[in-house]
Amino acid sequence: MRAVVYRGSGHIGTEDVPDLSPGPGEVVVAPLAVGVCGTDSHIVHGHFPARPPVILGHEICGTVQQVGEGVRTLAVGDLVTIEPHIYCGVCFNCQTGTQHMCPDRKAPGVHLDGGMAEQVRVPEKLAFKLPADTDPFHGALTEPIACCIHGIDRAGVRSGLPAIVFGCGPAGAIMVALAKAAGAYPVVAVDGRSHRRDLALRFGADAVLDPAQPDFRDAALSYTDGVGYPVAIDAVGSAAVVETAIDLVCRGGNILLFGVANPDDVAKIHPNEIYARELSLLGTALNPDTHRRAIGMLNRLPLDELRSATFSLEQIDEALAAQQAGAVDKVFIVPSPRSPQA
Repeated sequence: MRAVVYRGSGHIGTEDVPDLSPGPGEVVVAPLAVGVCGTDSHIVHGHFPARPPVILGHEICGTVQQVGEGVRTLAVGDLVTIEPHIYCGVCFNCQTGTQHMCPDRKAPGVHLDGGMAEQVRVPEKLAFKLPADTDPFHGALTEPIACCIHGIDRAGVRSGLPAIVFGCGPAGAIMVALAKAAGAYPVVAVDGRSHRRDLALRFGADAVLDPAQPDFRDAALSYTDGVGYPVAIDAVGSAAVVETAIDLVCRGGNILLFGVANPDDVAKIHPNEIYARELSLLGTALNPDTHRRAIGMLNRLPLDELRSATFSLEQIDEALAAQQAGAVDKVFIVPSPRSPQA
């Protein structure tokens, strides 16, 4: 079969690799749509740890092609979405309710072979069945939606109170839509790119702002009657955004760090301000126990508003370039000519 293989030090390409067969308790899935995520670009550029050689792709939707001995919940032909995390089960975090913090966690597309291939093999427990009429491109968004749901849970979004989201790429737009679904009002989105602000509006933002406008701070605070935001979400991954968010939250506010920042990025924070205003800086990682919840949201989010582009396995360089350029809202790999067209 053909697969996109990352071999380390920026080397990535499409290669012939052996076909797969399932072991006991495993399924082999034929991917129909695989989202190209910022994490994929970070891996290729050495900013996110992976274990090469590895097949990339962790936002996966496909059909079950083969089932192994003992598989009980899935059959050949089922449409599935992949929850891409395997935990050790025996460490402190796994045994105390925070398994997503497992230091020995392994993820298809990062540490194990992923979905940018004509086949991917996963344990049955990672393949969540979807309704047969689900758009595979929506199904491939289940994983990022699940991560966003965890972030919204962590942020403590409350109905009837304002929230501000920095960064309006696909994840930021999903954050906007989820905050709206949770009842936040108004939801204000911030991005320096006009087409990203337009995406935020299509996903339900009540207002959008350009951080470069001269009166940005006053304009942002005007939506809170000058009090500040109970919740601010950094969907960029930027020290400057964190500093701005701290300035814009109200007393007792929560600042959620969702975007993946460069490991060398450093924010300047005044501890006395965190203390005196009782602020909370919150990290959020992965999608612990939220994948099934994300499936339940697929038909409640305006996913058709994403303007997407599709690429074949052979076009991985073009796909990564398109993702980094942000010329479209979402980039997908279509691993097989039999896959759907966006």
